[in-house]
Amino acid sequence: MDWLETIIIAIVEGLTEFLPVSSTGHMIIAQNLLGLTPDALNESDKAFVHAFTFIIQFGAILSVVCLYWKRFFQFDNTPVPAGSNIFQKLKHTFNFYWLLIVGVLPAVIIGLLAKKSGLLDWLLDSVEVVAIMLVIGGIFMLYCDKLFNKGSEETVLNEKKAFNIGLYQCISVIPGVSRSMATIVGGMTQGLTRKRSAEFSFFLAVPTMAGATLLDLLDLMKEEASWATTHNITMLLLGCVVAFVVALLAMKWFVSFLSKYGFKAFGIYRIIVGGIIIIMLLTGHSLVMVD
Repeated sequence: MDWLETIIIAIVEGLTEFLPVSSTGHMIIAQNLLGLTPDALNESDKAFVHAFTFIIQFGAILSVVCLYWKRFFQFDNTPVPAGSNIFQKLKHTFNFYWLLIVGVLPAVIIGLLAKKSGLLDWLLDSVEVVAIMLVIGGIFMLYCDKLFNKGSEETVLNEKKAFNIGLYQCISVIPGVSRSMATIVGGMTQGLTRKRSAEFSFFLAVPTMAGATLLDLLDLMKEEASWATTHNITMLLLGCVVAFVVALLAMKWFVSFLSKYGFKAFGIYRIIVGGIIIIMLLTGHSLVMVD
């Protein structure tokens, strides 16, 4: 990957990480358009591009910690209920983080199974899967605002609700689904408003993508060290920085737009993009636009 390819993919990641359009799916499309297809790469470069896809997502996710730092580093200082044991006291004080742990558990289990089986790597190589899921998800998004009520600001987010949202997040192991869409819809099914669902989706992304990044770094370290060039490490750092900055700018706009207008516009966009790709593939046209 060169400097321009890195910057383009990182911008795509930063713009789409928090939108319900699938950042992974868009990065796979961008890689195909740039000619970074599996059959055009050797094994070392292929491993690096796969890892790059996840690692720069963590760069974008760090923008959540920056933008919501007062809420991310929060503790419950209200009086602990009388008679509480040590675990209950800790849970009361660190309730926000406890809910994140509960919410991320399903993704940890499913993600590890998908990665160990090789399913995840196969999915990341399939632009066909991305296109189909963009269309299916887009059709769903045209109607999901009507399927779920607007939720209530009074709804209390507890362990059961956090775990259920985490189950929805597991669907996003399929590129093109969108982790953001899955968790926001999951939050809405639990009675949260669109805004609160989006914000919990942002927070839940931090441990989820931190874990995915760590796994990919460990996998890269197990590979032949030929990938670990100064150039590749520089590209990783550059990608993380660009994704972080772009995501920071895009996040606030998304929360405001989603609160006012819902999912319909994103659904139409997904159907158009996915439909164009499907038509191109069915008519024998390659997505590769850069040789």
